[in-house]
Amino acid sequence: MRQVICLFLLFTTTGLFSQMNKIDYVEYDLDNGLHVILHQDASTPIVAVSVMYHVGSKNENPDRTGFAHFFEHLLFEGSENIGRGEYDSYVESAGGTLNANTSNDRTFYYEILPSNQLELGLWLESERMLHAKVDIDGVETQREVVKEERRQRIDNQPYGSVVQESMKRIYKKHPYRWPVIGSMEHLNAAVEADYKQFYEDFYVPNNAVLSLAGDLDIDQAKIWVEKYFGSIPRSTKEIYRPNVVEEPLGGEVRDTIYDNIQLPAVIQTYRIPAQGTPEFYAVSMMATLLSQGKSSRLTKSLVDDQQKALFVGAFPFNLEDPGVTIAFAICNAGIEPNDVEASIDAEIQKVKTELISDEEYEKLRNQIENDFVSSNSRVAGIAESLANYHMYYGDASLINTEIDRYLAVTKEDIMAAAQKFFTKDNRVVLYYMPKPVAQP
Repeated sequence: MRQVICLFLLFTTTGLFSQMNKIDYVEYDLDNGLHVILHQDASTPIVAVSVMYHVGSKNENPDRTGFAHFFEHLLFEGSENIGRGEYDSYVESAGGTLNANTSNDRTFYYEILPSNQLELGLWLESERMLHAKVDIDGVETQREVVKEERRQRIDNQPYGSVVQESMKRIYKKHPYRWPVIGSMEHLNAAVEADYKQFYEDFYVPNNAVLSLAGDLDIDQAKIWVEKYFGSIPRSTKEIYRPNVVEEPLGGEVRDTIYDNIQLPAVIQTYRIPAQGTPEFYAVSMMATLLSQGKSSRLTKSLVDDQQKALFVGAFPFNLEDPGVTIAFAICNAGIEPNDVEASIDAEIQKVKTELISDEEYEKLRNQIENDFVSSNSRVAGIAESLANYHMYYGDASLINTEIDRYLAVTKEDIMAAAQKFFTKDNRVVLYYMPKPVAQP
């Protein structure tokens, strides 16, 4: 794959790029509704086995937040045929690795294994789908694990609550307003029946995508997929999907958060369109323009030229429903947050009033192309991308063509998106300030 990237740098035409990097795959549905995607790549003797469930924090009961993320942990506890804690040992003994992650919209499990262990990965994931241990022993164990994760990542991490504090203010009704990690109080209040119900509601084949990528034989893989997943019953219940439409924010929201930090920070959160919409691609490219790389606009202006900020960034959330872009800056010592905020606003204003130069536009397109190549440079990334494109767009072929949607964005589109979405009445502004020093 390193050779492919090097050739890409030599040949910059989009047509040649697409031809060189085309990812072939086979996809079909089992009778129980499980969608299966198979990609063969014999360049290295490894295979990625992944299952993506269309359940994230937005599918949760508002009184039981944190369940989607909690299950990411709980479903490594074991199954009817796998001893408690043995998931890891099966994979590691076979020379592989495994992991999982949860977002607002989905939960993703995967193993990377030697290619001769494909059947093992399929068995492990079928056990997770059909026979997982969802009992009070595992619940109690994983509650403590999740509490510790929250302490490390949010409560005791400088600026760790930025996303949580921003999202709960930018959304009034949508379930994106609560954090993916959820509420510890909700997890403590839940009983075993609540956890069993969540498993029955969402961990079903017709709410999942099985995506395999790597050194596999397509025909043999199909046989094993049928063997391990074909008999799992589909759910006859409708899968819960929230249908919440946010009203306009109705004016700028401002607040101050006191945290265990030494330097103040400015956080701006703007509402943006859902992923996959034409305007989302323009917003995404604007974020790249502002903050990706040492020569990006925010870095060059606030960090290098004005020396007002220690670190800056801007990133859009790729969300199934309308999401957000968060722009932020950690202030240099002695610099006031309002001074830093004014400089961020000035850079955004330039995008709204001045078309970017041809040179900057071409650099931006090259960055997007490079990111696209990098995201599919490993079999695990390919498996995840194929599953994502099917789950969110119903079109796995976007793994080869979504880049065209980015490259279709014009300089005028970027300006229009900035004018439409990056306005003061469409944002939340937070100042993160050091907690006052307690007097002796």
